[in-house]
Amino acid sequence: MTLEPQLYESQSYAITARKLSLAYEGNIIIQDLDLAIPQGKITVFVGPNGCGKSTLLKGLGRLLKPKTGKVYLGSDSLNQLSTKAIARRLSLLPQGPTAPEGLTVRDLVAQGRYPHQGWFQQWSQEDEQQVNWALALTQMQDFAAIALHRLSGGQRQRAWIAMTLAQNTDILLLDEPTTYLDLAHQIEILDLLYQLNQEQQRTIVMVLHDLNQACRYGNHLVAMKAGAIYAQGPPHQVITEQTVQTVFGLDSRIIPDPIMGTPLCLPLSKRGTIPAAVSKPEF
Repeated sequence: MTLEPQLYESQSYAITARKLSLAYEGNIIIQDLDLAIPQGKITVFVGPNGCGKSTLLKGLGRLLKPKTGKVYLGSDSLNQLSTKAIARRLSLLPQGPTAPEGLTVRDLVAQGRYPHQGWFQQWSQEDEQQVNWALALTQMQDFAAIALHRLSGGQRQRAWIAMTLAQNTDILLLDEPTTYLDLAHQIEILDLLYQLNQEQQRTIVMVLHDLNQACRYGNHLVAMKAGAIYAQGPPHQVITEQTVQTVFGLDSRIIPDPIMGTPLCLPLSKRGTIPAAVSKPEF
């Protein structure tokens, strides 16, 4: 279910990749991949561990230099833009970020404003407002003066997300933003990202492991296997029993989510099977 080349010209895309190959220490992870990220939508990468999701996200954010091919931010090639120019338009939260010991939450979040600083423009009222806004949205105001290393894993993750939000870019790339969060905070963060997309038309690209959350929050899903795109499109087209079997090696049943109407993946296991009364839906 790949994107036809002619569609690149007929639709609006925030990021595109053409014949993109990415490697670690000489080992090719992604090869000759074509991808288009829809403008103003939520795109979610799904797939098993080691399939190349995080590698692809880093390539789209220029944390990883392409071995071959190009990535375009709008109509601009990433390799022709300065790091600061990219950071004003695109923010990226990688998996497992680190910060110097002793750095407070507010100091971390403030780092998101550095792309907007210049020789003659130092810290401004807008910078302060953006930091306070990001802390409030992630419910981290009460932790602002606390050193990052003293927080729980979930609190640290929310602080990093706040830094990404403070950067105030039109495009957000997030690698497993719900890592370390309990279920309630997972939903809070995903609801927040959904709100940013709906109210401010931010383009959001994220890696998620939970297929059902991906279906609930994603407009466009990209299912990956072994460094390649197996399927992409709306959730009801991508998350099928065939896709789950081929990509994850897992038997499942796909039924409508009783709340959202999106595909709901019910994995089959040796412990039991789904009752015969559960029939396949027609989306």
